[in-house]
Amino acid sequence: MAIPALTLALLAVALLLAVGLAYLIYRRRSRLPQNRLAKCSVDLLSQVLLPNDDEGQIHLEYLLLSPRGIIVLNLKNVAGNVFGSDAMQEWAVLTGKSRFGFRNPQDGLFDRVAAVKRLVPDTVPVHGYIAFGQQARFTKGIPSHTVMFEELVAELQQELAQTNEADLHRDAWKKLKAVAMPGSE
Repeated sequence: MAIPALTLALLAVALLLAVGLAYLIYRRRSRLPQNRLAKCSVDLLSQVLLPNDDEGQIHLEYLLLSPRGIIVLNLKNVAGNVFGSDAMQEWAVLTGKSRFGFRNPQDGLFDRVAAVKRLVPDTVPVHGYIAFGQQARFTKGIPSHTVMFEELVAELQQELAQTNEADLHRDAWKKLKAVAMPGSE
């Protein structure tokens, strides 16, 4: 029994749509920060809780094992002109129509870095960054420990490509993974 031409055409269109949809989903997922960070680090933990002295636990958005050491990373997804400095308690984002403020993220970052440093030997470098996406613009300068996400990913990819992974701080990383507990966003 022969399959009518219209049925074959509809099957071909359905197949093309399915392939196209799968490609779009793949592209969207590959752009997610967690997937991008996984590709530029040796290992990655996201949304975890670590012990924090007598205070109980502290939430970390991202923790990366990289050639430069262990990285504590907080992401800020804002659009507009960002005004902030090391001394300001509140940073501001200005768009053409509105203004909103948020607490200086450096204090929380310093607490997270300190929590990680308490868990690893002094010889292990621990860095902390607040990363902003492409839609953020710092017209008056970028505060310390603040980076643009795309630039950080590019730097880490380059460093990873040039590194012998045997030299990394795997024992300290294993200890962090052992004490890390799943956290929520």
